[in-house]
Amino acid sequence: MCNCEKKRMEYSKPSHAVNRRTNIAAQNFTASSFEYAGRTAITVIGNITGKKYRFSYPGDKQNIDHRDVKGMQSIPGLKKIY
Repeated sequence: MCNCEKKRMEYSKPSHAVNRRTNIAAQNFTASSFEYAGRTAITVIGNITGKKYRFSYPGDKQNIDHRDVKGMQSIPGLKKIY
C-alpha cells in the first residue's frame, strides 16, 4: 500500500532545526543607520535581503540591515551615520 500522502505531509512540516537557525539569525541582526539627504522621499530595496527601506523626507534616518549596507553606500543622497 502506498503511503505517499503521509510522506508529503511530513515534508511540508517545518523542521525545528530550520526554526532554530532562523531564531539565531534574528538574534545576530546588526544594523547601521543611514540618513537621507535628498529633496523628496525615496524607497530603496536592499540588494541582499530584498527589504524595502523608506526615507520619507530629507534628514530621515533608517536602520539598515548589515547585509545591505555595502549596496546602500553606493546610492547618492544616502549617508551612513553609524
